[in-house]
Amino acid sequence: MSSQPNEVQGAKTRSLVVRLFKEHVRHHLGWLFFAVLLMIVVAASTASLAFLMETILDDVFTARDKTSLYIAASTVMGLFLLKGIATYGQTVIMSLVGQSILADLQKRMFDHLTRADLSFFHNHPTGGLIAHFINDVEKMRGTVAGVITAIGRDTLTLIFLVGVMFYQDWILTLASFFAFPTAIWPLVNIGKKMRKVSANTQKEIGLLTILLNEVFRDIRHVKSYGMEAHERGRASILIEQIFNLVFKAARTKAAAYPIMETLGGTAIVIVICYGGWQVIEGTRTTGTFFSFVTALLLAYDPVKKLVNLNAQLQEGLAASERVFRILNIEPTIVDSENARVIQRANGDISFNDLYFSYKKAAPILAGISMSIAAGETVALVGYSGAGKTTILNLLSRFFDPDSGSILLDNIDIRDIKITSLRNQVALVSQDISLFNDTIAANISYGSPNASPFEIASAAENAAAHNFISELPNGYDTIVGENGVKLSGGQRQRVAIARAMLKDAPVLLLDEATSSLDSESEKAVQNALFELMRNRTTIVIAHRLSTIQSADRIYVIEEGRIAESGCHIELLKRGGLYAKLHDIQFSAETEQMVDNNNRAQS
Repeated sequence: MSSQPNEVQGAKTRSLVVRLFKEHVRHHLGWLFFAVLLMIVVAASTASLAFLMETILDDVFTARDKTSLYIAASTVMGLFLLKGIATYGQTVIMSLVGQSILADLQKRMFDHLTRADLSFFHNHPTGGLIAHFINDVEKMRGTVAGVITAIGRDTLTLIFLVGVMFYQDWILTLASFFAFPTAIWPLVNIGKKMRKVSANTQKEIGLLTILLNEVFRDIRHVKSYGMEAHERGRASILIEQIFNLVFKAARTKAAAYPIMETLGGTAIVIVICYGGWQVIEGTRTTGTFFSFVTALLLAYDPVKKLVNLNAQLQEGLAASERVFRILNIEPTIVDSENARVIQRANGDISFNDLYFSYKKAAPILAGISMSIAAGETVALVGYSGAGKTTILNLLSRFFDPDSGSILLDNIDIRDIKITSLRNQVALVSQDISLFNDTIAANISYGSPNASPFEIASAAENAAAHNFISELPNGYDTIVGENGVKLSGGQRQRVAIARAMLKDAPVLLLDEATSSLDSESEKAVQNALFELMRNRTTIVIAHRLSTIQSADRIYVIEEGRIAESGCHIELLKRGGLYAKLHDIQFSAETEQMVDNNNRAQS
């Protein structure tokens, strides 16, 4: 029974090694073949140096032959030069292969993750994904390069040196290696521990990366709430755990050295005793004995490297397992077999009996049905969590409904290619996403072929051109991470300019002005009215005053449409919309009174 976990672990190891070879190593077989040829040169040169010891001792030091001295010296010099050049070439090639595999893996992971569903990113923190990119892939690169080098150069060197030893004395060779099989079990056990420790270490590094990402991103909130000491404590705990795991890995890995030193010392003692006795008895020359000892000592280094190979392999395979786990995840939001491309939609949208829930939990939407004619402006209102943003997410096919359908121009959006569908939609939300790039690059994001004139025109229509022109570098100003160098209103107007430049027939506004002050809101609202012209627009707004002119308002309550109509109709009904309006109107009135009182005082 106890062998079953080992068999499973062995099968998993073989599976990972085979997959790693098929998907990333075999593409570099040409370079690897050339590297192996150079490794053979290195191995042969090393073995030749050991073999030359017999000539140097017997013909030069014992026979005192000057010709042999010159020949031996020249040969040794040539062998060292040849070995140095071959080692350089092999090292450079293996570095090339290792870095290529690293780059291939990172590009493949990035490509795979950009295709992943939005739900995947909801369930996997950004810091953890970054840890996979940096730490795990680096471990894999080191493993591939190290393992191939060990299997190639060190194995070949050992074979050549053992060949010299067998040539000199096969009995002494067998005697010197008899103890090494006893090291197999403890070394295999060390490899298993290394794999487990490495997996735990990478997990903790991922948690630390998540923490750093969160703290540095939200440092303003950390400081405003006086939580610096708390976050230092959290970081300190994770750093200490990583320290303990790394130190444990170092101790585990180092355990191989006393084993190898003891066995190596035993082998050398056997050789000295048995070989020395032969020299004293006259059955062996001093040259052949030292040639054998030299080969044995030179063989000791590749033996140690090969012994550590399992530990290094298991460390890399632990990282490979995590990387492949990411690569194994397939998106569920994909193009149907007969999905079509549409050039530009008219903008007629129909939601038909939509049901949707996240992770099979309580339904977020329960039977949503509504129709929007091309060019209409429709508003969605309701309490937080009612399902308003989910409707927009379904329209963009970030998720698919559990049942029901969404039609765009009478075509089920699942029958439209995803890229084509999303080209028909422009989104402006309260969570503005700007990249650490120029303002021009942020406005043209999604429209990479836009000219400077088109970018400036979009900014002009978004009421952003004036403030951009006043910046030191104008449109070439770097906005910082997530637009940190711009104010909230400026960021919002850049996002509106981006949507204008995209010129999509369907516009989604998700609380686009909720976090702005009155002055900024007025400028942004004017820009939004310009953007909404001649487009089908779905607006989610907390401030009901901003959606009073909508063609139709849908009130969403607990995933259902509670009521619908224009602003005046809904107020007359005295339902949920009227209640929300009264609550908000009262709050705004109180705020105005407070402001007036403060101004007078």
